[in-house]
Amino acid sequence: MASLLELRAVSVAFADRSGTLTVLADSLDVGLRPGRLHCVAGPLGSGKSSVLRVAAGLLRPTSGTVAWNGEELAALGEDAVASRRAAHIGYVDQEATLLGHLSVLENVLLPAVPRRRGAELQERAHQLLAEFGVAEVASARPAELSPGERRHVALARALLLEPPLLILDEPTTGLDRASADAMIAVLGAQRAAGRALLVASVDQALVDAADVRSTLGGGIR
Repeated sequence: MASLLELRAVSVAFADRSGTLTVLADSLDVGLRPGRLHCVAGPLGSGKSSVLRVAAGLLRPTSGTVAWNGEELAALGEDAVASRRAAHIGYVDQEATLLGHLSVLENVLLPAVPRRRGAELQERAHQLLAEFGVAEVASARPAELSPGERRHVALARALLLEPPLLILDEPTTGLDRASADAMIAVLGAQRAAGRALLVASVDQALVDAADVRSTLGGGIR
């Protein structure tokens, strides 16, 4: 069975204002199958977010290859990558970004808009909000949410279309220890349900919970 996500010898670099190249990520290999959690660790500024954006098809690597279900992204056009990403990946950025002018429920339902599957996905959205303990804020605006509520809402949106792969950037950042541990438990439940997870984190408890750990500059264990 092909890996849901495969990165081979991936590195990312960019040109800064002085014209020099600053490497954001060491050459990295990842092979991620269902029911596994792979954590990319490393200090702030080491390139963890760039690795996740490459894995999600949002950033082209400077070198190396990215494949979903055995299909290399370099062989696909932008529209094809976007279509496959929508079906294959649930992505949450480091800020757990939500649209401020929409309610919590409307934010969770955003992936449903192009598919026009209103009633079915409305029910799933309510189920996810209840599962994550944020059903009572369904009509609230993002500015009214606590950091933990915001992260659970963003995760609910990522799960709306039941993707096999979750990519999460610092899912416990900004949370107190109890809230962070609750989020780690939620991620563990998603892994137990058969989803593959690629996360970036500086939270040692989350790093320790992973099946595989890549430390930028420190290899894989």
